[in-house]
Amino acid sequence: MELRHLQHFVAVAEDQHFTRAAERLLVSQSGLSASIRALERELRAPLFVRTTRRVTLTEAGRALLGEAQRILAQVRSAHEAVAAVQGVLRGTLSLGAEQCIAGVPVARLLAGFRRLHPDVEIRLRQAGSGELAEEVAAGRLDLAFAYRTQADTDQLRSVSLAGEPMTVLCHPGHRLAAGGAVLTPHELADEVFVDFHPDWGPRRVTDAVFAAAGVRRTVPLEVNDVHGLLDLIDENLGIAVVPRHFRHKRAALTSLPLKDADATEYETIALLPPEQATSPAARALMGLLDAAGA
Repeated sequence: MELRHLQHFVAVAEDQHFTRAAERLLVSQSGLSASIRALERELRAPLFVRTTRRVTLTEAGRALLGEAQRILAQVRSAHEAVAAVQGVLRGTLSLGAEQCIAGVPVARLLAGFRRLHPDVEIRLRQAGSGELAEEVAAGRLDLAFAYRTQADTDQLRSVSLAGEPMTVLCHPGHRLAAGGAVLTPHELADEVFVDFHPDWGPRRVTDAVFAAAGVRRTVPLEVNDVHGLLDLIDENLGIAVVPRHFRHKRAALTSLPLKDADATEYETIALLPPEQATSPAARALMGLLDAAGA
């Protein structure tokens, strides 16, 4: 099995299209098709279902995809490790992050990294913590800054970075603001909530808090960005339960403590592959983060 066959397979699987994958790989479509057929012959299984508009993975293709991505990530890490020993950090740093992650100034961190390692290409994508964990485990990301969603596994390890309690944010004219009291999930049961997509860390924490209290809540106002959430609260359209540092982003809003704050902590972590599979670029970024926090 040749590495180029795996590279071609992953590209077609990601693009779900032979022509687009061939253009991205800078190879001919006939050459790409021949490469995929050779891989299918070696594995004795079809990897794609082909239609006139797109291709989809077969069951065998889905089984191969995760392993192929991990193999390619390990090969890339090996090349980068040799370059690092020679004194030059090259290659790519693929980073994932939730928006406004607590305790990690992502833009400033990447700016410092670029100054130190100008030959490394930086790629950044934002997503929910669950998706980011899957991307790191599959080798598509070198590391991610996220909320803890699962225990460590053979493909994924976590490094705790910061923790903070959750707080209730509301408009200063909201009836809750006048009381200024410590609130319980039961007292918030009938409120209109603004919240993030269920894959986001803050939403996962809030859902867990209300589930533990036996309180059912609905989220009629669902957003995928922090400022959209704050805008809705600013117009008194609903309230939100969010990590405490969010209150500094919109000083005009009222922040109220949530009962049992220690039990509702939002924990920021760095998600990384196993130690032996961690890329030199990811190690360098974590070292820079450690130095900044020292």
